Amino acid sequence: MSRSPYGGQVVSFIKSVTFDCDEPLTVAAFWAAALGSNVDEDSTPDKAWVEPAGWGGPSLWFQRVPEDKVAKNRQHFDLRAVGDIPEEVRRLTDLGARLLRDDHGQIVMVDPEGNEFCVE
Repeated sequence: MSRSPYGGQVVSFIKSVTFDCDEPLTVAAFWAAALGSNVDEDSTPDKAWVEPAGWGGPSLWFQRVPEDKVAKNRQHFDLRAVGDIPEEVRRLTDLGARLLRDDHGQIVMVDPEGNEFCVE
């Protein structure tokens, strides 16, 4: 925990973002490659995690669950392409993502297990 600038109050921070999935290693490998990181060496077929490239962001945690994804995510990542957006979309597609739609420059994609994210 850390001290808040709001009257010395103790606050929480985001340690990790968790994905429920069928194949944790597959989804972790996609996100590690997409974000320029690696799948942690202690990951297993039931649980995997990806530390942020550099320091300062939450880790990504992937855990096997028995149920399938059945609806649209209520929260998702927005990725900022450093270079050309169509080139980044091709790179992510080559890694296993799928393009869903282009909403007037807001590219909506899904990872290998159907988790939505945007590229802008």
